[in-house]
Amino acid sequence: MLRRRTSAVGKLALETAYAAISSEHALSVAADDIPTVFASRHGECARSVELLQALAAATPLSPAAFSLSVHNANAGLFSIARGMHGNSMAISAGQSTVEHAVIEACGLLADGAPYVLLVVADAPLPELFTPYSDCREHACGWSWLMQAADEQAARPSLSLQWDDTTDPSAPAIDQPAGAAAVLRFFLDKRCNGMVRHADGRRWHWMRHD
Repeated sequence: MLRRRTSAVGKLALETAYAAISSEHALSVAADDIPTVFASRHGECARSVELLQALAAATPLSPAAFSLSVHNANAGLFSIARGMHGNSMAISAGQSTVEHAVIEACGLLADGAPYVLLVVADAPLPELFTPYSDCREHACGWSWLMQAADEQAARPSLSLQWDDTTDPSAPAIDQPAGAAAVLRFFLDKRCNGMVRHADGRRWHWMRHD
């Protein structure tokens, strides 16, 4: 029943979240207690647009669609399906959504969480928003089961820094959306660093092997 109610973006998020949790067989805590951070710039925008169009046409709204149009809908579905007891939050922060979600996850690790599940999923906005697009967007979803670097010294680790930028030459619409750009960097083991310009900031991603 939950699967049928889940949107395309929700399926991207939950498929990868399940895979990330299942990939670790020797967790030091129960998987159901791991805090989760769901990150999506647009979330369930397509579902919200459908509801608004139904309102404009004076047609009845779907109660199920309405309840799942909120930004933390997929976090809620994951919590229900998995019986998760850990802290859960949903983040949207413009072009820097992924970076802010990573900062939030690192904050949870600094507070003592042994692991944090970061779930990122997004899709292009509905067509009526095309004139306002500010980057190249494609459907994309991935999840990381994160651990503090000093607890996983044998594995490669990532770090993230930022500074302000007002560089007029900084790429705008020509750059890929954050979810896709960060995933591409993460998968390219030959690349030790990436710089992303977003929301007036220069984000420095670095890989440490």
